[in-house]
Amino acid sequence: MENINEIPKDEGIDHSFALLKEGYEYILNRRKNFQSNIFETRILGRKAICIGGKEAAQLFYDDTKFERQDAAPNRVIETLFGKNAVQTLDGKAHLHRKRMFLDIMSKEKINEFLDIVKIEWEKALDEWSRKSEIVFYEEVKALLCKASFKWIGYPVHEDNAERLMNELGAMFETPVAFGPQHWMGRMKRNQMEKKMTELVERIRSGEVQVQPDSILHQFVFYKEMDGNLLDAETAAVEIINVLRPVVAISIYINFIVMALAQFPHERAKLKQHPDYAILFVQEVRRFYPFFPFVLAKVKKDFTWNNFVFQKGTLVLLDIYGTNHDPDLWEHPDEFRPERFANWQDDHFSLIPQGGGISETTHRCPGEKLTIEMMKFALDYLLNKMDYEVPEQDMYIAMNTIPSIPKSKVVLTNVKRVRESLH
Repeated sequence: MENINEIPKDEGIDHSFALLKEGYEYILNRRKNFQSNIFETRILGRKAICIGGKEAAQLFYDDTKFERQDAAPNRVIETLFGKNAVQTLDGKAHLHRKRMFLDIMSKEKINEFLDIVKIEWEKALDEWSRKSEIVFYEEVKALLCKASFKWIGYPVHEDNAERLMNELGAMFETPVAFGPQHWMGRMKRNQMEKKMTELVERIRSGEVQVQPDSILHQFVFYKEMDGNLLDAETAAVEIINVLRPVVAISIYINFIVMALAQFPHERAKLKQHPDYAILFVQEVRRFYPFFPFVLAKVKKDFTWNNFVFQKGTLVLLDIYGTNHDPDLWEHPDEFRPERFANWQDDHFSLIPQGGGISETTHRCPGEKLTIEMMKFALDYLLNKMDYEVPEQDMYIAMNTIPSIPKSKVVLTNVKRVRESLH
């Protein structure tokens, strides 16, 4: 008869406050304390099992054992994902819907996006050079907002760009916030969903014309497995699920500036060895906190490593902790891009945007675009613009999710190094 191990338990009635207090490090701290990659806790009054590490990631992305429906708290649905979004689907329905996203992540489409970003970045650089200082995070959010709308085939007027940026930004800046900030995030999502739903209906009725080969047209006329169009509200949610993650790349671009400032010796390596850029980008993605964890629900009873998982139990996979797992990464709390020189991707060790193979799991379909956008931004920051990073508070509080430094990265004396359009 198989031996059954008792899962280490974080004693107490509920640990939601501890999760908020410790943020990204909540799961990792207890994994260290228990000397175990699995423990039980209670979050929002609900029993939850927390797991971390490569083997745990492999388990978590086994769709025969886990499902996403009803796993994410309502506050996350109402701000980050949206109701009936692809992230909440399972099985064939998920794979069918996700194909819509994967189809727009071709090399050709990504290059098209980067071409648009280049134009927007050049325009922004002209403006930045006329200012004594800029708040880089906010500037890049605005830049990516305009580029993302243009990319899907619906350019926005300059007067509307800031409002749209604020609506999209609020969706990923407020999911774990409480009080007025969280309700503001919900309100901003509701505002954008209403406008996008009306746009979907107007395109379908022929009142608004968009290019037949555009991303927007593809999403508006996407058909579910039963052959019917998505309802207008869900189509709007999925269009936003293209725009919002693109704008969220601004967080990663902030990290690039921080890494160049905090580890100035890396500049010489990047200048001397062009191939070093991808190593640097991957280390930025591993080192700095982005997603703290992802959630799923046990689909059916099963046993793993002699631990019992019961149907319906909430499970949290430690994203940040896996990216800082000493069993996977030598000196994980040190910034070492060289660690990726001979690295072989196994899909379950470096998981800042989820694990597994994107085509068959819930791993973020926009990961390739994120990496290419980060490489693009690194090239500009390193070779095509000059700037100073004045003294400021760039401290990242590990209980601030997402991890935006307090100063949001202020740059001064920004100027062009050369005419990068020629």
